Amino acid sequence: MTKVTTLGQFIIEKQADFPYAKGELSRLLRDVGIAAKIVNREVNKAGLVNILGDTGTTNVQGEGQKKLDVYADEQFISALSSGGECCVVASEEHDECVSIKSEISRNAKYIVCIDPLDGSSNTDVNVSVGTIFSIYRRTAADGPVQLEEILQEGTKQVAAGYVIYGSSTMLVYTTGKGVNGFTLDPSIGEFCLSHPNMRIPKNGTIYSINEGNYVKFPQGVKDYIKYCQVEDKATSRPFTSRYIGSMAADIHRTLIKGGIFLYPTTSSHPDGKLRLMYECNPMAFIVEQAGGKATDGSGRILEIHPEHLHQRTPIFIGSTEMVDKVEEFFQAVDVAVPIPVTAAG
Repeated sequence: MTKVTTLGQFIIEKQADFPYAKGELSRLLRDVGIAAKIVNREVNKAGLVNILGDTGTTNVQGEGQKKLDVYADEQFISALSSGGECCVVASEEHDECVSIKSEISRNAKYIVCIDPLDGSSNTDVNVSVGTIFSIYRRTAADGPVQLEEILQEGTKQVAAGYVIYGSSTMLVYTTGKGVNGFTLDPSIGEFCLSHPNMRIPKNGTIYSINEGNYVKFPQGVKDYIKYCQVEDKATSRPFTSRYIGSMAADIHRTLIKGGIFLYPTTSSHPDGKLRLMYECNPMAFIVEQAGGKATDGSGRILEIHPEHLHQRTPIFIGSTEMVDKVEEFFQAVDVAVPIPVTAAG
């Protein structure tokens, strides 16, 4: 008989990986799992209740908030508040950080940065959406949490993960000791270990980018896309183009099958569009832990020093060899030495 390991059991078994922790991080990850189950329930019945569509409000990014965005945000903050291990939540849906001031959280040591419902515009058309989260440990012993405690580099993350609400619901996370994936078994209401020690292939044949913005891309990205489309048997080109429009879903496919996800700067978003703290940092942590690479085109995503909560950045993330190739094209533009797109390398 095959042994089933639940998320709760797995977290407890791995608790020894954190000598400075006394179960707080384990309980915090458990709280994230609970909220994910609640959000999953609502996502799955979204077409049956008055929960789809716009609220008529916008978030700090100037983006329209979907009803499910707000619902997911409320559920995660509620779960993190009642768990007692989180002192501050930095959410895409709030201009400022949300301080948790309950008595149970008075000595909480962890900060959570979260995109409660990534790709929420896809819910109206029944396409996969997700939740992305990042966890940091406080740098001060006590007192009110200061902004600089939240604005830590991605290398300081103690855990990160995402939940994808698709044909099955999966929670994938890392604590810096590899990446493990758990699939929700609706018959028992538990996340069960289904993808232990996930590893991303070093190379791939899938590139993921919104090519509708091609004319707005930097020249290095345009050159790389042309490279992907050239026929060359030695490098298995042309590559396949796949783009879902939900970062969690696109990265999940990239993690399992190999490939690259690109979200560059554009003429309309010169700083990039995806957020560093609660989208790019957690995904970069996960992909690096799985053997991949994440860069902004010139440097490692995890080494970017954040200057403000909703900071944006370009990102190129996925199989190491494919990310390296993108960087080559950027460097070629910088030195004005084009790389022939017909080259086999």
